[in-house]
Amino acid sequence: MDLHQVVADELEVARRRSLALLEPVDERDLRRQIDPIMSPLVWDLGHVGNYEEQWLVRAVTGAAPLDAALDDVYDAFRHPRPNRPALPMLDPSGARRYAATVRSLALDALEGADLGDGSAPLLAGGLVYGMVVQHEHQHDETMLATLQLLGGDGYRPVAPPPPPARTGVPAEAEIPGGPFVMGTSDDVWAYDNERPGHVVDLAAYAIDGGPVTNGAYAEFVEDGGYDTDRWWTPEGWDWRCRTGARAPAFWTAAGHGSWARRRFDRTEDLPAAEPVQHVCWYEADAYARWRGRRLPTEAEWEKAAGSGPDGGARRLPWGGRRGTGERANLGQRHLGPAPVGAYPDGASAWGVHQLLGDVWEWTASDFAAYPGFAAFPYREYSEVFFGSAYKVLRGGSWATHPSAARTTFRNWDLPIRRQIFAGFRCARDV
Repeated sequence: MDLHQVVADELEVARRRSLALLEPVDERDLRRQIDPIMSPLVWDLGHVGNYEEQWLVRAVTGAAPLDAALDDVYDAFRHPRPNRPALPMLDPSGARRYAATVRSLALDALEGADLGDGSAPLLAGGLVYGMVVQHEHQHDETMLATLQLLGGDGYRPVAPPPPPARTGVPAEAEIPGGPFVMGTSDDVWAYDNERPGHVVDLAAYAIDGGPVTNGAYAEFVEDGGYDTDRWWTPEGWDWRCRTGARAPAFWTAAGHGSWARRRFDRTEDLPAAEPVQHVCWYEADAYARWRGRRLPTEAEWEKAAGSGPDGGARRLPWGGRRGTGERANLGQRHLGPAPVGAYPDGASAWGVHQLLGDVWEWTASDFAAYPGFAAFPYREYSEVFFGSAYKVLRGGSWATHPSAARTTFRNWDLPIRRQIFAGFRCARDV
């Protein structure tokens, strides 16, 4: 298929998803700030449109801004989330019209864009279009996290249940020591922080065959894990004491040692076989210590996901570049994680399951640049976040779109964040 048509189709998929997510939400909930750590939903929609205007209209054609004032309103770096409700945002109808106008102009510009022009790095291979597609899907996932915080009767999504768990998931897989290629130098739609591909030599280690489940994590809770400071880093214990956390976010005690969890508008029995989610890095790290393990480094995670005994790099754990539909729980298909073992065909070459989808997985690593990193096309996507304040997450969640799911993709967040769809798996030295 012609690359121009691929790009147009991907843009349409992203926009259709954004509008469908917000369609059932009433005007008041679109406008208000549901939680101080999240943007008003209507800000997200306006921001998606403004980002597209800047990159797919103005950067491609040199056109003047439709409304220069909107660049300030939707500047995520100038305005922290707690301050955004006070901004002169477009109302829901205005944001939809603005996004639609921008899309029409972007498609007009796409018709004349030379996506094979190697002298124009933004256009070559459709890089800037891939960036905008992934950006919108990333905001869709953020909006799903906001809607989870809405609670009550405010959001009632419907989705088919995930497939059942199957046998055959190993407790852990041993990964032999040796070098592998981490990151990428040739994936056109990869972000700057995934580049360049470089050789990393690791000692042998073992990594869990699947993500840590709700049932396993409940054992930590019931064993007094939140009451025992020796499992926690000093910073983690301080967080636990300040917040009063006693279990993952959205869990409630149901009596007799059982738990329930809230998922959007409904409260349901805790599904023991599903990966635990809505845990922060401190909680994941404490559990790993309690179990006599540790969190994997991001290099260990990527070697388990993106390499094989043959030494070749894999964009997807099972090889190839496509085929996520039957092999991974992505794209809000089930609006929650699938039981561990539900996608056996998605196992990596080492026999590790569910490395893509279900839950983002916290790693032990700080977010840092790869050797030879170069910011492109703007510093604020990655470079300004490098440092010890942020921890790396890998693998994507059930809310992540396949366009942003690959073994090299790097996410990052503060170690206190729980509203994201994050879980983890453990590792150990061998």
